[in-house]
Amino acid sequence: MNFSYIDFIVFFGYCIIVLGLGLFISKRKSTGDSEGYFLASKSLPWWAVGTSLIAANISAEQMIGMSGSGYVIGLAIASYEWMGALTLILVAKFMLPIFIKRGIYTMPQFLEHRFDERVRASLAIFWILVYIFVNLTSVLYLGALSLETILGFDLKLSIIGLAVFSAIYTVYGGLKAVAFTDVIQVIFLVFGGLMATYLALNAFSGGEGAYKGLVDLYQQVPEKFTMILDPSSPHYQEIPGLTVLFGGLWVANISYFGCNQYIIQRALAAKSLDEAQRGVMFAGYLKLLMPLIVVIPGIVAFGFGVDLLRPDEAYPWLLNEFVMTGFRGLVFAALIAAIASSLSSMTNSTSTIFTLDIYKIHFNKNASEKNLVLTGRIVSFIALTLAVMVAPMLENFGQAFQFIQEFTGFVSPGVVAIFLLGLYWKKATANAALWAAILTIPMSFLFKWLIPTLPFLDRMGLVFVILSLVMVGISLYEGKLSDEKAIKYNRDYFRTGTVFNIGSIGICAILAILYLLFW
Repeated sequence: MNFSYIDFIVFFGYCIIVLGLGLFISKRKSTGDSEGYFLASKSLPWWAVGTSLIAANISAEQMIGMSGSGYVIGLAIASYEWMGALTLILVAKFMLPIFIKRGIYTMPQFLEHRFDERVRASLAIFWILVYIFVNLTSVLYLGALSLETILGFDLKLSIIGLAVFSAIYTVYGGLKAVAFTDVIQVIFLVFGGLMATYLALNAFSGGEGAYKGLVDLYQQVPEKFTMILDPSSPHYQEIPGLTVLFGGLWVANISYFGCNQYIIQRALAAKSLDEAQRGVMFAGYLKLLMPLIVVIPGIVAFGFGVDLLRPDEAYPWLLNEFVMTGFRGLVFAALIAAIASSLSSMTNSTSTIFTLDIYKIHFNKNASEKNLVLTGRIVSFIALTLAVMVAPMLENFGQAFQFIQEFTGFVSPGVVAIFLLGLYWKKATANAALWAAILTIPMSFLFKWLIPTLPFLDRMGLVFVILSLVMVGISLYEGKLSDEKAIKYNRDYFRTGTVFNIGSIGICAILAILYLLFW
């Protein structure tokens, strides 16, 4: 991509704004204690919760990886986004009240409240490993791939550069710096992403407008606009039909949006439960918009018949071909915004879990607040360094988005079984939860080896059911009428406000229309 002076001004202007805001917040706002550093002093308003959640969620794995899957699979991959919007509503109503009313900082901490320290430690280690060696590495790799494809930068140097850019304000400023810079990042992400899609669709229609381009695209490649894939589809392995509505995708979504530290941490940092729920609902509406930004560009690339070396080159190719001088800096800033915000969020959450669930519990129980913050900063640096070392190894994979979903899916069935039974079944015991944690990865690998043709989403659903039965069996064998740490509810526990209820109905209505249109 040939950048003009205007493009460079826009792009570097974005970088200066984000870094300046992040450093300003880091110095102005207190991060001297653990609540300030890890939970932004529990001061985030709903709009910061919602935008920061989306900024943490939408990254290179969507902008680059999901566009690559759109190129290969089509609109069916958008189920991760659209069903994610519905999952956010359920999480806000039925899980957030429990987490927030218990005043927890991390998801492993909740597991100790409900079960015991063994469960807390085992899941904390799982999450740290996944965040560093799957999430952070894949975001760095895909971001660097875009820099290599668009600007011709060296892949390894790009990986280092992205890590440094994210670390400048994240390591020092903590969650508050991350959350408020995320607001700026999402503005760039949405506006720049929509601009790229508009220009690509307008080009597809021969200059007759984006809507005409979308209609022409649908007519030319209708097979790419099917949400529910038939078993005869060559891509049924990736998106196995009705699984997106009734099967394993729910396991993936509940794990990601309901039990995932770097997503739920934003809601835990809200001013109140009501603000948290409104923020998560707002994020649901942004999720409905995302396929237009991250999936349609890949379908456009397929519609043009472009022959790509790797599917994940679809989005960079589109930027090279159709984004005009003057807008390239803006669109590229949107891509870097998605990458940097997710790196910041994942890094902060990795340090949060290690510091509060590993270091404070097992290495320094009497650690001062200052010591905890210092430890969090050191861990952030180490996590990014490890990810930088591993990221180049992902060059051998095809669809990076599918790689991320499958390998996080080894842990997700156990996580969801532990959380759902822990939240809603009073007889679930700590030993049962520990066995689910121990078995989730081996059992997932076992089914992958025994039934290699089983779609990984179906495998996640199957492993979830088996682990749930294991937990039920062990809990009943232990013979407790009710576990002493079981959650106790009252009738008002899950009552939500009018704004949230109306917004939730709106999301459900939009989803129903979308699936009826593209069934």
